[in-house]
Amino acid sequence: QVQLTESGGGLVQPGGSLRLSCQASGIFFRIYAMGWYRQAPGKQRDLVATITKGGNTNYADSVKGRFTISRDNAKDTVSLQMNSLKPEDTAVYYCNANEARNDFWGQGTQVTVSS
Repeated sequence: QVQLTESGGGLVQPGGSLRLSCQASGIFFRIYAMGWYRQAPGKQRDLVATITKGGNTNYADSVKGRFTISRDNAKDTVSLQMNSLKPEDTAVYYCNANEARNDFWGQGTQVTVSS
């Protein structure tokens, strides 16, 4: 059974930082591209950052320079370090695992940026 379990969300003030983590199980983690997506109320789910199995990264323009995605193939985890958070970063953040024939999602973790 495939599981992607996100953690690390919460309430933070503007300018603050959070670190999200996603623990994967039930997949051969190292062959999957991993990603973080987010969905704000009433909006579509958008890409935040991805990291390939080889470690190449890609970021949405809105988070470049503020967010960093990383992976640990020994622990089957992918993380998202979020700095200089803004109110517009408020959303549910989802972990994604993608391989040619498979696509899996976590249940999401809420991030709220507010004073």
